[in-house]
Amino acid sequence: MFEDKTLVCKDCGNEFIFTAGEQEFYAEKGLTNEPKRCKACRAALKEKKDDRPVFTATCASCGGEAKVRFQPTEGRPVYCNACFAKMKAEQ
Repeated sequence: MFEDKTLVCKDCGNEFIFTAGEQEFYAEKGLTNEPKRCKACRAALKEKKDDRPVFTATCASCGGEAKVRFQPTEGRPVYCNACFAKMKAEQ
């Protein structure tokens, strides 16, 4: 049903193979867009995102330590992962 496709990376311009297995995986997950970057460029982009600074703040809900990837603004609440997930589940 699926056949390997040759795509061109939007970052480096190199060709890469979008395999039949990858296409099947995308279809199973309901993903409709083909990948735009080769494996190396995706890895570089992910690594670049991980270089963002980590800020420490006090959780507005439990008072524990919250580590976030944005500069907390005074007067605005910051939540730790557990409290944030709890709030999301209650919505």
